[in-house]
Amino acid sequence: MAKTEIVISSDAIGKVDAVIETDKNPNTARAVLDALPIEARGMRWGDEIYFSIPVDVGEENSQDVVEKGDIAYWPPGNAFCIFFGRTPASVGDEIRPASSVNVIGRVTGEVSVLKNFPSGSKIRIEPKS
Repeated sequence: MAKTEIVISSDAIGKVDAVIETDKNPNTARAVLDALPIEARGMRWGDEIYFSIPVDVGEENSQDVVEKGDIAYWPPGNAFCIFFGRTPASVGDEIRPASSVNVIGRVTGEVSVLKNFPSGSKIRIEPKS
């Protein structure tokens, strides 16, 4: 399994470590890695942060339910998604995206700080130095 360490950062959450893995969805993961660093204005949808990125790939082993801490690419919105809890589409305790996503990694740092991220704030993802 090939892993690339990245850092997710913003004024509201500080720096959070994560990894992008190329084993499950290699085309998606490589496209995202090739686009780094990326800075955007993130939005909240329940306990999900998402933002558009300059990547355009289709569904690849996509899934409808994810785990806490998963990082994914959402093909319909060309968006990078970070899941840290329930969304408005969740049923029970599951974490459900708006539609299928390609999971490409996970947060390895403290997931709970993501709850402090306000919609519209700047967020950055970059390779860990």
